[in-house]
Amino acid sequence: MSIARKGKDLLRRVALTVNGTRHELELEPRELLVYVLRERLGLTGTTVGCDTSACGACTVLVGGESVKSCTMLGVQAEGFEITTIEGLATNGDLHPVQQAFHEHHALQCGFCTPGMVLAAVSLIESGGATDEEAIREGLEGNLCRCTGYHNIVEAVAAAAGVI
Repeated sequence: MSIARKGKDLLRRVALTVNGTRHELELEPRELLVYVLRERLGLTGTTVGCDTSACGACTVLVGGESVKSCTMLGVQAEGFEITTIEGLATNGDLHPVQQAFHEHHALQCGFCTPGMVLAAVSLIESGGATDEEAIREGLEGNLCRCTGYHNIVEAVAAAAGVI
């Protein structure tokens, strides 16, 4: 990471790998990852819900782990593989968690869905989606204002192979 001056602000040259593509950006040290993804890279599937880390709508995978991107600075993401909702499907085929959300009607308005799906991917890949209670606990940092979570939990359980 190198530092350049732009007016009064310090900019840092950062290399980010997002959805398999390397990007070299000059970022202000205070820029949140959520805004780097949305405004700099045009990946608007990562939504901004609360700006306080309470809702989880901005969840992405950083190094395979779910992270609320409104709590991480863009410069902190250097060296990590970042996956957004746009990076889950492969050759037009939905990721198994995306497919399960579709099949189990686990979305309503869709605002929270990208963050919920990525949190579920991380939960499943870490081995934490063992039963309904574990799934509910594992997703408790992601809020949905449109549903009672029943279909979301069913979708995650189906994708994890526990139902």
